Amino acid sequence: MHPPTDSATRPRLLPALAYAALTTAVVSSLGMLLVPTISQDMHVEVSTGQWMLTVNLLVGAIATPIMGRLSDGPHKKRLLLCSLATILVGSIIAASAPNFTVFLIGRALQGLTYGIVPVTIALARRYLPDSQARVGISSLSVTVTTGLGLGYPLTGILADLLGFRFAFWFAALFLITTIVVVWRVIPAGPDERAPRCTLDVPGALLVGTGLASLLVGVSEGSRWGWASPWTVGFFAAAAILLTLWCVVELRTANPLINLRVLRNGDVLVANSTAIGLGATMYIGLSIGSLIAQAPASTGYGIALPLFWAGFVMLPLSVASFGANRLVRALSQRVRMRTLLLSGAGLVTASSVLLWFAHDELWEILIGMFGFGMGMGMTYAAMPALIARSVADTELGSAASFNQVLRTVGGSFGSAVAGAVLAANLAPDLHPTEGGIKTALAVGAIGCAVVFAALLVNNVMSRPPAPASEPADARVSRS
Repeated sequence: MHPPTDSATRPRLLPALAYAALTTAVVSSLGMLLVPTISQDMHVEVSTGQWMLTVNLLVGAIATPIMGRLSDGPHKKRLLLCSLATILVGSIIAASAPNFTVFLIGRALQGLTYGIVPVTIALARRYLPDSQARVGISSLSVTVTTGLGLGYPLTGILADLLGFRFAFWFAALFLITTIVVVWRVIPAGPDERAPRCTLDVPGALLVGTGLASLLVGVSEGSRWGWASPWTVGFFAAAAILLTLWCVVELRTANPLINLRVLRNGDVLVANSTAIGLGATMYIGLSIGSLIAQAPASTGYGIALPLFWAGFVMLPLSVASFGANRLVRALSQRVRMRTLLLSGAGLVTASSVLLWFAHDELWEILIGMFGFGMGMGMTYAAMPALIARSVADTELGSAASFNQVLRTVGGSFGSAVAGAVLAANLAPDLHPTEGGIKTALAVGAIGCAVVFAALLVNNVMSRPPAPASEPADARVSRS
């Protein structure tokens, strides 16, 4: 059983955790949309400006598994507060940066935001009653997607009217309110039930440097050349470091991430979907945003100003919120794997739609709505599959690893889209229409492959449902 919490605090716990999880959406909305604006303001090339995304992902990939493991320990609230304070410092540095180098330091500190959701999931699993844990975990997982649909329009409006620095100051203000909410509502530690294990420092160093090498190779490969010594060297280093990490983790008593848990069928399906769908889905999202802002002279651009460009993501928010509610209603009658398959099917259909129809704004908006529905279902189903398959003491690290795979998948998708567009540039340095269609085709075909794999897995793993129990058993069992 979960320990009792203060009667006045318990009803506010999930809203407080959701508010903290929104930090990831707020900080993420300061990325892709503002690259052209910040590059121009700080007098750097757009390719250099892309490092505001790369450095954020690098730190996130390193910090997320560490934060996930620490969230399984006794000091969950302290971890969340320290992380939010670090992101706050990063936001202030980015908002007041005199040059691009200092700005990158702020963006690096903001990278800790990727680990916030796993920490909130661990807190929900620990302190929410069993009857609310499944709903809470699903809600927290899709909070980021829902928040992006609201964060992007807000960022576009603030940056267009008041400058990009004000958007970062707004993020800092939001973080201050989040710290206050967490301080007042989240149960104080230490958690007496949590294990007190030393941090797996060798594992943290190996997975951190391995993922960093991988993401640098992916992010810079299109600029260096995929066969260049630098690109090959980073990929080789990543392969060696991550292989060593697997060996170390399997031989460590208290590993950073328990790789043996990944052999569980549900966890393996969730993680495979995270990296596969994360890569292919990001292509459609990024290209859709690019089409919305591209000038009409390109032949495909809708030429939306920055003020309105963020609103393209609004259907994503509305649909993901609705999909999460749908998953709640169906989770006791429909298997989570089936819901995961349905979400992947919606993402695939949206990718195909954008591939063949992306000349009008309403077509882009319908595509984003479909992405939101699919993302809402898959992001709600993945943590639920993981939560019902691992022990409380492993949930934080297992959920954080799923988050890392989403991040790595998104980076791959970004790199693939960038490589395709870089190979198809018009004289005005905008991607050609052929390049746009090719990138969308790659995303659609990739989504279809993930969907087909999930379909085969769903058919082969379908057990006979007991008449006395729902098709998908309760996520949390005493």
